Amino acid sequence: MSNIKTLDDIDVAGATVLVRADLNVPLADGRVVDDFRVRSSLPTIAELRERGAAVVVCSHLGRPKGPDPALSLAPVAALLGDLGGFEVGFAADVAGPLSLAAADAAGPGDVVMIENTRFEPGEKANDPALADRLAALADVFVLDAFGTAHRAHASTVGVAERLPSAAGRLLDAEVKALTALLGEPDRPFVVVLGGAKVSDKLGVITSLLPRVDAMLIGGAMCFTLLAAEGYPIGDSLVEAEMVDEIREVMEGPSGGRLVLPTDIVVGEAFAADTPHRVVPAHAIPDATMGLDIGPDTAAEFASVIAGSDTVFWNGPMGVFEWEAFSSGTRTVAEAVASCRGFTAAGGGDSVAALRAFGLEGAVSHLSTGGGAGLELLEGGTLPALKALER
Repeated sequence: MSNIKTLDDIDVAGATVLVRADLNVPLADGRVVDDFRVRSSLPTIAELRERGAAVVVCSHLGRPKGPDPALSLAPVAALLGDLGGFEVGFAADVAGPLSLAAADAAGPGDVVMIENTRFEPGEKANDPALADRLAALADVFVLDAFGTAHRAHASTVGVAERLPSAAGRLLDAEVKALTALLGEPDRPFVVVLGGAKVSDKLGVITSLLPRVDAMLIGGAMCFTLLAAEGYPIGDSLVEAEMVDEIREVMEGPSGGRLVLPTDIVVGEAFAADTPHRVVPAHAIPDATMGLDIGPDTAAEFASVIAGSDTVFWNGPMGVFEWEAFSSGTRTVAEAVASCRGFTAAGGGDSVAALRAFGLEGAVSHLSTGGGAGLELLEGGTLPALKALER
């Protein structure tokens, strides 16, 4: 990010700063049930307050089709204040008269949050009029929402084109951590990929496979690779349209670095209490589906991770939310957490697994960005970062 200013490069004393945070958190009954992203936003907001800025926070939440009380940021504003130890005002519109009045009234050290940016149809379209209204709230813009940096929205790209702009502490740390993987990471360098779909990870596979010493494949996506090898996969999830494409990668010059499971925990149905057993990965029976990597595979993956100096993990090894199928993900999480080298975990499910197992504090970098992180590792240009480079 050598061409992008950070908080170190801007004077914010006495200024009003619009912070685009990533507060897209899960809610249940009007309460935040996972505060990871809220906590991750605090360092930038706290620093701006300490340096004498008035802070206006904006974010999206969920995928509303318009104003939706169930997706209001009001409970997130309350939690931000509780976690930060400061009062957070809330303006119940998006860059409307309530937001403008709150921003005008805010003094040094004050924090105001405005309503869910996606309540406005112009947000996702990067509507110039909405970007103008958002920019009118502040003197300076700070982008700290790495999780949305791959989207050219009014609150990410539009505002950055209209105000003096800088990267927040979270965005700066995210980009530095992940771009280091594309440079000269310490070796052995191992990538662990899981999750449901090969199609979501193909860009990362093709980008990183020539750079790694080993790429360990688990989760439901492994069944598309096993199918490409010609193995029976029973009723396991498979992307049939991806088989030929992934086979080309597997047969390519770096294909030998792909490590597939040797055993699988299968169930008779997609249910937490389904009867289950361990079978060889090359012989999954009909009328069963793979729901976790097996114990031999988990042990092998853990051994490879333990001997690595750089590890990137994205995606669980199975349906870790169900106890019967959590062992593979738990073993990998414990191996990543105890690895002596630099470790990074990206994607909501990987971070959720580490947090569920109480291991998040043992990982070098926990990324808040799923899709944005993958696009960065694919070597792509993130529109919001491009806007900051102007």
